Amino acid sequence: MDLKQRLKSLISRQEIVTSPTEENISSESFKQEPAVAKFKPEYRSNPHEDQELVAAIEQAYYKDETFDTSDFELQKLPEVIDLSKVDEDRIRLRKQLQAVSKKVSELILQKQPAYAAELQRVMELQKTLQLAGVICSTGRKQLFHASESFTTASLGLLANYRKRQQLLGLLKSLHTIKTLQRTDLRLREMMEEEDYSGAIQLCLECQKAASTFRHYHCISELSSKLQDTLEMIEEQLDVALSKTCSSFDVIHYEKVQMAYRLLGKTQTAMDQLHMHFASAIHNTAFTMVLGYVELCSGTGTTNFQKRQYSDLCKHITTETFTPCLVDLCKSLWGVMKSYYKTMQWHESHDQDMATEHTGETGGSSVEATFNRRYVMQKLEYGRGRIWQDVQQKVKTFILGTDLSVFKLEEFIKVLDIINRMIEIGEEFCDSKSEGLQDSLKQQSLNYFRNHHRARLDELRMFLENEGWELCPVKSNFNILQLLEFRFLRNWKLKMKSVVTPAVDVDKISGLDRINDTSLQSSGYFSRFLEEGSPFDIQQDEDEQEDVFSSVGEKDDDGYRDSDSDSDVAEELKQDYIDELTGETRSHRYTRQRSSHGRKQKHTPIISNTTLNVLRVIGKYLQMMAVLKPIAYDVISCTAQLFDYILYTVYTFFGSDANVSHDRTVNNRLRTTLHRIHERMIAGSNMPGNMAVESEDNMDKIPPASMSTIVDLRSRERLYGLAERVVAAESLVFLGEQLEFLQPFLEDMIPPNKKAFLQQFYSQTVKMAAELRKPIYKAVAVHAIDYEFVLQQMSNVRWDVKEIMSQHNNYVDHLLASLVEFHKKLIEADRRVPIPKVVMDLLWEHCVRLCNRTFVDGYANARKCSNEGRALMQLDFQQFVTRLDRITDIKPIPEREFVETYIKAYYLPESQLESWLQDHKEYSNKQLLALISSVDHISKKARQRLTTVVEDMDRVRR
Repeated sequence: MDLKQRLKSLISRQEIVTSPTEENISSESFKQEPAVAKFKPEYRSNPHEDQELVAAIEQAYYKDETFDTSDFELQKLPEVIDLSKVDEDRIRLRKQLQAVSKKVSELILQKQPAYAAELQRVMELQKTLQLAGVICSTGRKQLFHASESFTTASLGLLANYRKRQQLLGLLKSLHTIKTLQRTDLRLREMMEEEDYSGAIQLCLECQKAASTFRHYHCISELSSKLQDTLEMIEEQLDVALSKTCSSFDVIHYEKVQMAYRLLGKTQTAMDQLHMHFASAIHNTAFTMVLGYVELCSGTGTTNFQKRQYSDLCKHITTETFTPCLVDLCKSLWGVMKSYYKTMQWHESHDQDMATEHTGETGGSSVEATFNRRYVMQKLEYGRGRIWQDVQQKVKTFILGTDLSVFKLEEFIKVLDIINRMIEIGEEFCDSKSEGLQDSLKQQSLNYFRNHHRARLDELRMFLENEGWELCPVKSNFNILQLLEFRFLRNWKLKMKSVVTPAVDVDKISGLDRINDTSLQSSGYFSRFLEEGSPFDIQQDEDEQEDVFSSVGEKDDDGYRDSDSDSDVAEELKQDYIDELTGETRSHRYTRQRSSHGRKQKHTPIISNTTLNVLRVIGKYLQMMAVLKPIAYDVISCTAQLFDYILYTVYTFFGSDANVSHDRTVNNRLRTTLHRIHERMIAGSNMPGNMAVESEDNMDKIPPASMSTIVDLRSRERLYGLAERVVAAESLVFLGEQLEFLQPFLEDMIPPNKKAFLQQFYSQTVKMAAELRKPIYKAVAVHAIDYEFVLQQMSNVRWDVKEIMSQHNNYVDHLLASLVEFHKKLIEADRRVPIPKVVMDLLWEHCVRLCNRTFVDGYANARKCSNEGRALMQLDFQQFVTRLDRITDIKPIPEREFVETYIKAYYLPESQLESWLQDHKEYSNKQLLALISSVDHISKKARQRLTTVVEDMDRVRR
């Protein structure tokens, strides 16, 4: 049932209730006491009950002022209305209303004094407003009187004056506007004069003035024009900034930076500068390569300008590669030099600016410091980017051409140019240029290995056609005089100890000074910052070598002294009789021997092959110096050159059957030769068989064959002594030069490969001097007929019964053979200067062989008496005494070897066995002959000693 129905039901059942009588309230009731107090209804006074009634009021009555209490109560009526229940609710609500009314009345009574005070304030405000009205009325009257007091003429004068002032201001503004309109022409003039700062400052002032007069309609168009002019200035300023990338000018750059500082775009200028440098690098490289490509292509129809840089690099020919590379590096150097100067300018300028802003405080100083820090960080970071761009351009250019077709000199020149570029990069930004070095390393290794194989074949050809003639070089010759080694001249000057004569510093070429690290300590940018470039100094191709001695030239050491007797007295030219031998001798012979002993030969003995090998090594080291990553491979190939020539010289001159199997070739030399043979020498094929290309032989070199013009069998020429001297001593000279280069090679080779270098020097280079022994012993073996001497000794009776006072004839024959040998040595020395160490070695071999011949001859004696032993001593003593007149070798080699063998005959039986065990240097035959010839021991003792010797021989084998 809805609300309407409920109301109808309630009305029908409701009893008529009479409302309480309302009293009439008039205005008179407020005059004596408050209306609330007068018409206050009479309520029961029970505060506790009133409090409970107020508390029982539902919370819904307190929601807001729009709350409808009637509707709220009607909604609570049930479907079936109970009048008694409704009456109870009515009574409850009435009580609550009475309690609330009572509470409100009490509150009103409490606030009545405040109400009276506020009403009093209202009354006072009304009085104040009435007074203000009177004052306003009086003021209006007085103003009206004042307006009537002033005349119209006075006010007109004031109005005209004010108008005059306004017109003067307007005239000034018009003059300013006219000046602003003419500013554009002045700005263009200032831009042509490169007065960027003045133009920007003038433009900014004009913009500020235009902002002041913006209320004029003509100024709006002028402001727009000034903004366009400022943008044009910035564009021209950007163009001016780009010009500093290729050619840095301090005054020009300072103007540009000052202009950007006025614009407040210092950081933007630095960003733009780096973009311009990147563009300059690309444009410079592209333009340079394009010029050479168009030059090589002739008048073709191909448009190369639309090609990529990498494509252009592929069209560079081998003839123009090096000139183009030099010009490319020069142009890129110019860009890097401009960047370097830019950094220098900012460093010095920022220091001055920092000094100026030291005393300043505030935002401007902080901003200036921040800008300086930003610029320096940007420049520092930009160095790496600039170098990467430069490096990439050079790398692309190099990879675009096949370098394998280049000659070694041209290839070294290319490497030298690139190496300078790498050094510049390292100085510029501490970059190792790994990309550029790696791209070159593989190409260089491939090129170098192919080139090295060709040089080995060339070396074999030289050796097979070598006549082993003396190459006529000057007495002060050293490798630094060769053009291939001139890059090492300054390095040699820095050595604390040198083995070659000093080099004239004034003759050092420009390239050598570039390569000198002491000269490079100042850096490329310090030496070429103002003018020139590191690529202007190239190798002087016109420099000539001065290493060969001309015909008839006298050496400084005075070696080629005259053999004429013009300065010798006549009595000294006469012959004399040797008191010991009875032979007729001449003073000329004695003079020759003594003068030979006084000679100090310093002229290097070099063959053409050795000189060629030195040149090849010099070129190898040049390549290594300009590309250090391939140092190990270069040194390894250099070692192969020396190994091959060492092995070939031995096979030519030292592999004689009478020499190679004795103790002349020591174990170290034998091991070195075997190693070279296994690693380098290809197996020779038998005649008539097919050559087999095995993998082992692919990297090996066939052994060289001696030229047929070399005669090692001629007795008159001492079995090729001159050729042997040239071969052996040129090899020793080559080894000495390698020892001189050892510090340089140690500096270049990687640390993990230094063991290889040390092994090469200890096991191979040191063996060059050891090779003298087998080479010269072959001469000593054949120069004297030792077999004939043995035959003469076998005819001598050693069982004589009386002591002899005359030596045997075989001694005279042996001495005569030595004298003849000495004469042939002098003749050979005239053809080829024989060094003293070689002369001593030859005599050492001859004397040693003579002494062994004595022992062999004495061992052949079947019977020997004490007088025969005395004769042996007499013969040997005569030989030693006469030998001192022939040669000055001291001490005589193996003299004790003969004397000890002779003296062993006199040993008693008790000491002979220990002597045999202590002297193992004698052969089994010589010891057995000694035992059989001793006649003061018993047969049983002789058998026992024979057994001891045989046991020693078995152990020896």
